[in-house]
Amino acid sequence: MLQIIECPRDAMQGWPKPISTEDKIYYLNTLLQVGFHTLDCGSFVSPKAIPQMADTAEVLPKLQLHNSRTKLLVIVANKRGAEQAVQFDEVSFIGYPFSISPTFQLRNTNSNIEESVQRVDEIQELCTRHNKQLVIYLSMGFGNPYGDEYNEGVLLNWAEEMVKKDVRVLSLSDTVGVATPSQITTALKSLLPAYPGTEIGVHLHSTSSTLEAKLQAALDAGCTRFDGALKGIGGCPMAKDELVGNMKTETIVEYCRTKGYKIDLEEEALHKSLQLAAEIFV
Repeated sequence: MLQIIECPRDAMQGWPKPISTEDKIYYLNTLLQVGFHTLDCGSFVSPKAIPQMADTAEVLPKLQLHNSRTKLLVIVANKRGAEQAVQFDEVSFIGYPFSISPTFQLRNTNSNIEESVQRVDEIQELCTRHNKQLVIYLSMGFGNPYGDEYNEGVLLNWAEEMVKKDVRVLSLSDTVGVATPSQITTALKSLLPAYPGTEIGVHLHSTSSTLEAKLQAALDAGCTRFDGALKGIGGCPMAKDELVGNMKTETIVEYCRTKGYKIDLEEEALHKSLQLAAEIFV
């Protein structure tokens, strides 16, 4: 069965209009009824950098997990953020964006690659101590707009380094939507058989015209973990001026079902969530 990770945090973080805490709570609680594997619901990062996420600590205790099989994930950018995140029993996964583009790593987390490697170790130690699971996003995983060196060897090398650090969940992130289907297939066909004890998924950004080709490439390679956001909203505001949106979760679900994959979701809750998204993101 495919795992669908819904990413409202990614949708909300760069939204130009403030979203009230009450609206976030209501929207996230509706999403929790859909039955996604994981809900990427907030982040503990600098409120100056990402003001839309400044209320994550207020939102988390109001989320209704008792009738939901969905687990919560939050993003952190450093040890300080991780120290905040691990205090919440509601959170199962701590995500850290490790960019294989040095320029983007500096822009996104204000750290160079060497410092970021140290942060991975620090966050992993906190996760182990507090019974959380670390998710590493290999951002700019298929290329970057900055002219930084990129080849598949760079991606595969950093994936191996993370596995050596006992990271059990990796997400290959096409942060600015530059991945080609062949890149996606090659990377996954290299990584999935090499690290059977590591869950490896994709966080792809895409225009409508390239979504199905990218999705099919990942499926063909044996990928079973996919990130998306309802209506394709979002992207990293630290990446570049013009964002390529997330893959539409509803399109991922519909397309995979037409290909015979089982995805167990509550359709009424999904429909309500789509309606809410249309009201909130206007």
